Amino acid sequence: MYKAVEDRIRKALRHHIRERYKTDVPIVTERPPRLAMGEVASPLCFELAKQMKKAPRALAQEIANSLKPIPGVARVEVAGGGYLNMFFDRAAFFKGVSEEAGHEAKQAGADAKKTVVEHTAVNPNKAAHIGHLRNAVLGDTFARALRYSGRRVEVQNYIDNTGVQVADVVLGFLHLEKKSLEEIGALAEGPKFDYVCWDLYANVTAWLAEDKARLELRGQTLKDIEEGHGQVAKAAEIISTAIVHCHLRTLDRLGIDFDLLTRESDILKLKFWDAAFEMLKARGAIQMATSGKNAGCWVMQLPSEKEAAEGEEEPAEQADAKIIVRSNGTVTYVGKDIALHLWKFGLLDRDFHYQKIHKHPDGHRAWTTASDHDDPGAPAFGHAHDVVNVIDSRQEYPQEVVVAGLRALGYTEEADHLKHLGYRVVALTPRCAIEMGYEIPAEDAKKPYVDISGRKGQGVKADDLLDQLEASARNEVDERQLDTREDERAAIAHAIAVGALRYFLLRFTRSTIIAFDFKDALSFDGETGPYVQYAVVRVNGIVRKGAEAGSATGLVDAANLARIKSGELDVSRFVAAPGGDDLWELALLAGSLDARVDAAVMAQEPAFLARFAFELAQMFNAFYHKHHILAEEDAEKRAFLMRLTSIVREQLVTTLGLLGITAPEKM
Repeated sequence: MYKAVEDRIRKALRHHIRERYKTDVPIVTERPPRLAMGEVASPLCFELAKQMKKAPRALAQEIANSLKPIPGVARVEVAGGGYLNMFFDRAAFFKGVSEEAGHEAKQAGADAKKTVVEHTAVNPNKAAHIGHLRNAVLGDTFARALRYSGRRVEVQNYIDNTGVQVADVVLGFLHLEKKSLEEIGALAEGPKFDYVCWDLYANVTAWLAEDKARLELRGQTLKDIEEGHGQVAKAAEIISTAIVHCHLRTLDRLGIDFDLLTRESDILKLKFWDAAFEMLKARGAIQMATSGKNAGCWVMQLPSEKEAAEGEEEPAEQADAKIIVRSNGTVTYVGKDIALHLWKFGLLDRDFHYQKIHKHPDGHRAWTTASDHDDPGAPAFGHAHDVVNVIDSRQEYPQEVVVAGLRALGYTEEADHLKHLGYRVVALTPRCAIEMGYEIPAEDAKKPYVDISGRKGQGVKADDLLDQLEASARNEVDERQLDTREDERAAIAHAIAVGALRYFLLRFTRSTIIAFDFKDALSFDGETGPYVQYAVVRVNGIVRKGAEAGSATGLVDAANLARIKSGELDVSRFVAAPGGDDLWELALLAGSLDARVDAAVMAQEPAFLARFAFELAQMFNAFYHKHHILAEEDAEKRAFLMRLTSIVREQLVTTLGLLGITAPEKM
């Protein structure tokens, strides 16, 4: 509701400036720091003053006096050196929030432009770990926010099933453990195959380090996988497919769905790269290096700031990122990524085949790309207007190379619509590392966090983490819910564990390194998932008691509630300043969900939504302790307090849903 009124203000100001002053200026609005300064402020007169050659405050006074009434705005005041402060019509705003709260998100039309969000992209060579979960939770939440905003969203998960990480596990099975394809297949069908590969991957890393000559074997293995040769390629297919299913089961525990899994092997088999390669060569976007360490490689010509600086050598990771085809003929990740993005935007003259791969617990069907045949009923994938890739910040430069590739091919608009949603890594607090059974050096115990490494086998497997969180939550639930059925307690513990983990991964801005800790994440106090969930449980109790009391004694008058919802009962006296400011602030915050979602989408920052959920829960708890809702003597005010309580519940439940968190009925 807040965004709706703010948009009206911006529109009215823009029209007024054009009509009165025959010019345009940026219409910037912001939330004033104090309620006494209104709900929306604009500094536009400072910019307008430069054009009109008048004092900003004088212009602000002119506009305040001549601006036509704006629906939802009670008055306009001038503040400071020339600010325009807008004060909402509190009763009208409350009515709007009351009508809006709890409604379904906007539904995108069939012809709406599509946004493809790619996230997770765990290498299918071992179990997923907590760092992968940050990617998946960020991407899933951002996709939910986009859908809530009315966007048409397609969620993709890139499966790098021909990369070095898969090649290393293939090496481990075939050369280190000397297993046959049948033995690998039997292991793949058994329990926790992703855990088996986790340990093997670490062993292979050590094995390769013992003898550098073995790297040639790795190179040949990688080439055989990419070209689909013999037992090596078959082993890679068995391993990667089984691991993908393990990952999907893990992510199902967190409520994360996909529309399409794009497999790297299909990009190669269907000659996506060949088509992209010819396009890049024809435009001169890549050239073969004839000298230096990249001799024989096809390299993207991408002058960077580092290259342009005199006497400064380009960082190795940037030089490597620009290699599109290695000297042995294998295609790099960046090269295949360019081809994939040409497909995402509908710029290739070819398409994948599609097959069903997984049905999520909520019934949503996930599809995967294929190279040979289609299953019937596949949706139309790709052809995006916008693409958002959720990849950690260390991959920023390779993402820039992909954008540069699109620009070099002349696809400037598509390049502008390709966005990188980057984030910092997840580490562990020393306490958490010790709890997980890892031995850490004494000096690391004093650090704020301990790094994890998949290659060394050091890290927290996602399923282990979820198991521990559920066990901890179950202990708390069992103490508090002795009379609740076993299956209900298990469901509550699962909801709390998921809420704790997802909120913990979302509460930090993307630029922050997360140091995970079980105690912090599962706390019911402070800025945590369980704290927000408990606020909903508290609201449920009030609403339930109100309904019971209302039906038994008429304590909460249904007629008054109906009059409030319809706007027939004037609530101005309950929210009028200054006595009703606390109630108004709660209603205003509850009605600001649309603005927070918009801000989160614009900034690509899901943490804004987590913060909103906490602020609303915190403000409601203060309201709960101050106002004795069901004991209020004024029948109309009692109904108003109940309606405000219900609005908060509806907005909290909606916000938690955007975060991928459910609120149990009791905790």
